[in-house]
Amino acid sequence: MQPLTRDDLYSLEDYAQLRPDYRSAVLEHKKNRKLAVGAHATLAFEDRRTIQYQIQEMLRIERIFEASGIEEELSAYNPLIPDGSNLKATFMLEYTDVEERREALQSLHGIEDRVWLRAGAGERIWAVADEDMERATEEKTSAVHFLRFELDDASRAAIKSGAPVAVGIDHDHYRYEVDPLEERLRVALAADLD
Repeated sequence: MQPLTRDDLYSLEDYAQLRPDYRSAVLEHKKNRKLAVGAHATLAFEDRRTIQYQIQEMLRIERIFEASGIEEELSAYNPLIPDGSNLKATFMLEYTDVEERREALQSLHGIEDRVWLRAGAGERIWAVADEDMERATEEKTSAVHFLRFELDDASRAAIKSGAPVAVGIDHDHYRYEVDPLEERLRVALAADLD
């Protein structure tokens, strides 16, 4: 997928008019890209469309209209778009109770490095986490991480040909596997490899 440029974005005025329909369409699109991995972990697989929406929302919220500010947002978010050889996801650890969340983030230190994906009968592909900046501390992990799954030729071919895809987490305090992914999600991921 090609990175986004300023030409791909709507002006603040145009986006304000288009936003209700655009937002509904993107939220529907995201439904096919979201995966619960157990009770407290979610992967939202990103693509060009989800990232464009994120940028448009940031520009709107921050009222950014100057070229330098727009370029800054593009630089921050473009690395989250898959480039054809990988899949990228936002990884979220979700706990509604504040105390439970605090304890979980301490016990789940390093979980971002224990997320994996497998295509067909291939080996586990471990996520590369937080390439833009470190989000964990020595005491705890963060509730949000950005992951990249770098795929070899065989894994890409397997996903594109319809082989089952599995995703899991293998951490001492959180183990869960989804095998296979629902077809709607596998199809979405296959499209990211074009």
